[in-house]
Amino acid sequence: MGRKKKSLKDLFPKIKNSFFDDINFFNNKAFFTTFEVIIIIFISIIFGIIIGYIITNSNESNDLKVKEIINTYNNIKDDYYDKLDEDKLADAAIKGMIDSLDDPYSSYMDLKTTDEFNESVDGSFVGIGISVVYKDNYNKIVDVYDNSPADKSGIKVGDVIIEVNNRDVSGLVGEDFTTLIRGKIGSKVRIVVKRGDATKSFIVKREKIEIQTVFKEVLEHENQKVGYLNLTTFAANTAKQFSKELKSLEKSGISSLIIDVRDNPGGHLLQVREILSLFFDKKTVLYIIESKNNKKKIYSLNNDLKTYPIVILLNKKSASASEILASAFLENYKNVLLIGETSYGKGTVQKSKSLSDGTSIKYTTQKWLTSKGKWINNKGIKPDIEIVLSDSYFKTPIQENDTQLQEALKRIVEFNK
Repeated sequence: MGRKKKSLKDLFPKIKNSFFDDINFFNNKAFFTTFEVIIIIFISIIFGIIIGYIITNSNESNDLKVKEIINTYNNIKDDYYDKLDEDKLADAAIKGMIDSLDDPYSSYMDLKTTDEFNESVDGSFVGIGISVVYKDNYNKIVDVYDNSPADKSGIKVGDVIIEVNNRDVSGLVGEDFTTLIRGKIGSKVRIVVKRGDATKSFIVKREKIEIQTVFKEVLEHENQKVGYLNLTTFAANTAKQFSKELKSLEKSGISSLIIDVRDNPGGHLLQVREILSLFFDKKTVLYIIESKNNKKKIYSLNNDLKTYPIVILLNKKSASASEILASAFLENYKNVLLIGETSYGKGTVQKSKSLSDGTSIKYTTQKWLTSKGKWINNKGIKPDIEIVLSDSYFKTPIQENDTQLQEALKRIVEFNK
């Protein structure tokens, strides 16, 4: 009798469940016939041709679109009847691609916006170290940073700037004014100020100025020392500042801590990880990053364990990294309370990329989940105790009128009783 012909099902008995997952498939004692080998080779060739066709056509389709974009740009550049700003045309094309994502957190940033973004992320800028407020047609200095070039030169709070590099600066406000003050690191600027009835001139060397993003205070309440840390953003230097200020508070003998992230829009994820690592051990999952292909648990970097009571203050503008911080405490810390308003609800992560002309793009690449796997996007984090600031605070923004802070002090002292 002739040998029974094998069907494809006979040749590949396990292909339905697991593609070649049984090594014994190829160790079978019955060898393939020449005809069967030819069939296998033929199928492999056809399979390769199909896959190659799909890949090639996919690439050709993408290449065609790119060529169309370039051709459109060149056609408009060459044939448009009126004068044309080529940079503006290219910027519009990039912005159009970003806008098509329909993502509120993906954006094209022009030179000015890029500079502002980099400053907020880096936590530094090049200048002389002053803050001003525009009043009566001039800029009045309201703050001089400690050990800044302005401080070392003798410039003081209350000085009114009337000239910058021999230019009268009356009427200049905002960017028009700060552009004159700032410049390249190491360069010098001549500042003339009015101090009372006197006029004084200073030559100030521009330096890299670190922006303070963490502010500390010891609050006395019912004979207890309560530490207070206000985080304005999560810049590249925030964790370092936080660690320094926290150690200072602990040395002063605080019995509890308030962390204020109200109005904090977020920032570097590494910064919030380093801050949280000051409170949790390495077994603790702080948050989870989810990309297209996988999920990654982010653990604490240290083995620090703190047990004193903590209150987190948050509001509608607390977003992203602020929400990571709040959720990590909420899900992993025993003695913690969240007080304020439901947070913003931003559960995505963006990546920024600089372009050759100094502009940049920012686009969403991942989303983050809480340590328990919850996605708070468009939902936010609801506080344990919900309190809205009273009108009296906005009229007179002092601690006594800060109802959220006062509730935090009341609750945190109860922890220690």
